[in-house]
Amino acid sequence: MTSPLSALIEARRDDLVALTQDLIRIPTLNPPGQDYRAICEYLDRRLSARGFRTELIRATGAPGDSDRYPRWNIIARHSGPHRGDCVHFNSHTDVVETGKGWSFDPFAGTVSNGRIYGRGACDMKGGLAASVIAAEAFTQTHPDYSGHIEISGTADEESGGYGGVAYLAERGYFSPDRVQHVIIPEPLNKDRICLGHRGGWWAQIETKGEIAHGSMPFLGDCAVRHMGAVLSAFEETLFPAMASRRTDMPVVPEGARQSTMNINSVHGGAPEPEPGFSGLPAHCVPDSCRIVIDRRFLAEEPLDQVRAEVTALLEGLKETRTDFDYTLTELNAVLPSMTDRSAPVVQTVARAIEDIMGKKPDYVASPGTYDQKHIDRIGRLKNCIAYGPGILELAHKPDEYVGISDMLDSAKVMGRTLETLLTGAG
Repeated sequence: MTSPLSALIEARRDDLVALTQDLIRIPTLNPPGQDYRAICEYLDRRLSARGFRTELIRATGAPGDSDRYPRWNIIARHSGPHRGDCVHFNSHTDVVETGKGWSFDPFAGTVSNGRIYGRGACDMKGGLAASVIAAEAFTQTHPDYSGHIEISGTADEESGGYGGVAYLAERGYFSPDRVQHVIIPEPLNKDRICLGHRGGWWAQIETKGEIAHGSMPFLGDCAVRHMGAVLSAFEETLFPAMASRRTDMPVVPEGARQSTMNINSVHGGAPEPEPGFSGLPAHCVPDSCRIVIDRRFLAEEPLDQVRAEVTALLEGLKETRTDFDYTLTELNAVLPSMTDRSAPVVQTVARAIEDIMGKKPDYVASPGTYDQKHIDRIGRLKNCIAYGPGILELAHKPDEYVGISDMLDSAKVMGRTLETLLTGAG
């Protein structure tokens, strides 16, 4: 039998679609971090009108924060008439660049064949919209509930979350005495519970050379050739070593069960000319070449080992390659995070999935990090999962979309979770 809460969520289908479209149409691109204030003000207007007490918080001084691109966040809190736990739904509001290959306007929120298309549709404005509808419907059907519901829209998750959840966690917004259960509606599929994520280590490697005339390269030292040696060593040694390692974490997709590394960028020699420049390049031997590496590691790999493996490879080249010199600069490091399957929020969402969809959930871990890392490490709150609508593999792709029926089902699961945690139902 359909519960009154699920029936109300189903009846608000058009509202859910319109809300998701409105969120997509605010182009919160990161970088540079635009329109953060606009999306927070939109959520403020909506949630304030429905009884939520809202707070807009600028992450002053956080990485990326500036007067031109301020890092704005919103936390909205709704309280029942009785004491009880706080359930917090945290969604990031930023989206990545659109890239090429779209069939739809990436910021139009086009509806086609039961899907809403747009940058951020699944990652993760569809999840944010589902949590808003679930919370609003719950407070309408259960006005006498115990505890609190929070919805946050936070900045910069796509670039590490330091202007968003990390900033808020440092100021106690995710402390266990304030918030007891956290659900992050990342797109991990509506019938899966994400318990955590792999670790990440980002670093820049610069190889050094000596500038000279390009017609006499023997009078200089080509930094790009030195970087070629680094890349060759990665191919011959590091990538095969990583491919041989497997984790017991339930990471999806299957390829992410091993260690991985991406070469994020390569910069060497003369800078790229400005658009419209029609001149020819100068004839110079490059004296610097830089790459950024994105190393994702497993719970079974200590971070010190990850660092040491790359350092040892570079030191080996320094010993064997004439005039090889380099600098290695760490940009960021994130440890793996995993919530225990016995945690209250895990068990409650699992029962809700069974109630709504008639099946047991799959338990997974994410290949990439997300804001659980800050709630875990800074907030010291372990009772946290990712659960939301959308297909993980669509994130950051052209023609990104979220299914409307998936959002409705996820909203019903979120609503059922609120019933269990804040009314004792079930």
